[in-house]
Amino acid sequence: MKKGLMLQSVVVAVAVVAVVAFFGLASAQDIKERTIKAATMNPKGHPIPTGLEKFAELVEAKTRGKIKVNLFPGGVLGSDAHNVSAIQGGTLEMASMNAGILASQVKEFGIFDFPFMFASGAEGDAVCDGAFGQMMFDKLEPKGIVGLAYFELGFRHITNSRRLINRLEDIAGLKLRVIPNPINVDWVSALGASPTPLAWPEVYAALEQKAVDGQENPFTVILANKLYEVQKFLAITNHQYNPQAVMISKKFWDTLSGDEKKLLKDSAREAAVFQRKFNREQMGAALDGLKKHGMQVTEFSAAEMAKFREKMKPVIEKHGVVVGPEVVSALQAETAKLRR
Repeated sequence: MKKGLMLQSVVVAVAVVAVVAFFGLASAQDIKERTIKAATMNPKGHPIPTGLEKFAELVEAKTRGKIKVNLFPGGVLGSDAHNVSAIQGGTLEMASMNAGILASQVKEFGIFDFPFMFASGAEGDAVCDGAFGQMMFDKLEPKGIVGLAYFELGFRHITNSRRLINRLEDIAGLKLRVIPNPINVDWVSALGASPTPLAWPEVYAALEQKAVDGQENPFTVILANKLYEVQKFLAITNHQYNPQAVMISKKFWDTLSGDEKKLLKDSAREAAVFQRKFNREQMGAALDGLKKHGMQVTEFSAAEMAKFREKMKPVIEKHGVVVGPEVVSALQAETAKLRR
């Protein structure tokens, strides 16, 4: 009797496997052969290209090689602004970049460049993966862009070639490169420094030639782009946390089947979980690497950080009007809920 039951169970199990295999194969056969170009300004080995590599690996595995993702790191396809335009025009399928850059298309995205909005990466995850992050992505579709997921760049810090920064006042008078958008210009100005908007491919040369004194970025970006060669001083400020939008051309998106869309979105979200974990593991190692390359590192006291936050309040208030008070309130409500 037991043998009969065991045999019956084996037959059922084999039948289930056969059905799953059949439908899996049918699904794969329904997927068309496609090639996706994906661009990022960061060089190979940096956490953003690493996240896109994971995405490419997942997509190719799930489609059995029918959809291939070719990566173009290091800004080889042009600036972020150029890539946004190419995505809208359909000549580039995908890119990942600082979500705040998209404020040039949808003003509400400026919220992602507000200083001191997130207290931790975990807060960023919860907000971006939840209703707030999706609400922001929904605003992009009329502009020809579809948001898939959010990677992270991490918290930003200030470097320069002129002096140690121990106090907030030490930032005054420095000429700092900023991401080209108004919120970054204003928060640097509020500190008494001189903001210089520059596209990322121009930054190393500007620092090397002393056209600007410094810049601000996460440890991994500073290390991967060898900014320690042209910057001596690093102040740990944690002044901004930058979600990175992983996005795809709506023109390309509209050619996909429902299954293909789901596969790409699921793969992007899975890659995002991997990328954030990888990025956070790299942060400590990157800081150690910068010290080994001779950068002198300082950290603000709690009192100096309180002064920094106080200086940012008028900037947040001004740009809160620009991005929309309801957007600021929605984000603040999400973070307040998480902190409770």
